[in-house]
Amino acid sequence: MNGARRTRPSDEPAGSARRVRRHARDVAISATLIALVVYLASVTIADLAVLRHLQDGVDERLAARLDIAAHTISSHGPPLPTPSPATAITSAQRSGGDLDDAPIFLFLVPTHTRTATLLNGPGPSLPTADLGARGPEGTTIAGRRFTVAGIVTPRGRLVAATSVEQIVDVRTTLLVIEGTLLPVMLLTFFLVANVIGRRAAAPIERARQQQLDFTADASHELRTPLSVIEAEVGLALSTDREAPAYRDALERIAQESGRLRGIVDDLIWLARLDAIPSPPRSTPVDLGPVVEQCASRFASIAAVRGVELAVEVDGSPAVVAAPAEWLDRLVSVLVDNACRYTSEAGRVSVAARVVDGRPTLTVSDTGPGIAREEHDEIFERFRRASTVPGGAGLGLAIADTIVRATSGRWHLGSPHGGGTAVQVSWPAAPA
Repeated sequence: MNGARRTRPSDEPAGSARRVRRHARDVAISATLIALVVYLASVTIADLAVLRHLQDGVDERLAARLDIAAHTISSHGPPLPTPSPATAITSAQRSGGDLDDAPIFLFLVPTHTRTATLLNGPGPSLPTADLGARGPEGTTIAGRRFTVAGIVTPRGRLVAATSVEQIVDVRTTLLVIEGTLLPVMLLTFFLVANVIGRRAAAPIERARQQQLDFTADASHELRTPLSVIEAEVGLALSTDREAPAYRDALERIAQESGRLRGIVDDLIWLARLDAIPSPPRSTPVDLGPVVEQCASRFASIAAVRGVELAVEVDGSPAVVAAPAEWLDRLVSVLVDNACRYTSEAGRVSVAARVVDGRPTLTVSDTGPGIAREEHDEIFERFRRASTVPGGAGLGLAIADTIVRATSGRWHLGSPHGGGTAVQVSWPAAPA
């Protein structure tokens, strides 16, 4: 029993690897650009939210301070608290720390005047442009960023001002952190996306390459019998021949037509199996009758080739949950291969039994055997490891697809007398 083997150009694996790397790189670049846009949008929204929250806190502090000061002035209550000069100057010069620690300076702008009097200790002078301040607004005082707000009182306009340099510092810190993290994040994202892209693209590329190989091999296998048929017909039409010569040509045409039909049938089987990943009906089927019927069909073929065909069926049912047609095809492929590659006076045995609670099909022969290094390749389509005429290297590919689709398991070995023993076992199914 032999599979099929066909060599490939040595540069195809390298070309496939390059395509995988290129596709993975393109996907990683696209994903990284999307991540960049999402990152920039996210940090921008987050920064605006943080800075807005801080600014709202400053505005609320100014409003509360103005309300207290306005009430004090209106009720002619005690004078406004005045910090010590050292404390006021130190607070006015401070540019960092907690926002709540930033001093609030109060200015009184009497009605019909353009001058402002600082009510609570030493501090900056209020610019003329801010004498009529109303709602909270930004301004610059003594070269530093301030927020000012004002309300009208009986004694004139009361203006409060506080430094917001701390907010500027927070914004700068956020930009530095985000700018530092950005390249690290993008590089990490690109590398991870590239690895994931390669893993995702590899099976797709393998499937694409297998499809190309399948198409090329199918074309090659179909071209050979077609070329023979075309040549025979051409010779028959170009010259006059005797009747026996025409008969010989027709026999060769019939032989190649049969081979062509067999290849097409196998291709149709593979196409159907590829389109149906699982059996259409998982009905319990006893392997014994399937093996006996298949052996009966191949008895005459084995006799013509001088091969002894033996059948062994256990008394207990070996039940498999699979379509009967699929199991029949599987047994036919294995028995046909065994008979084809077993020499005259050899022996082929087919057995259906239960081994360790699993229904098991075993087909063994006394042929040349299969090299151990070729065990992983014989189930590939159009792979041949023998020069014996007949077959296109599709039988074992069909068998492998059936076994995998029915949850079967392969085991290849060699009997003590040589040859090949192919065993397939399935999970136990209800009788």
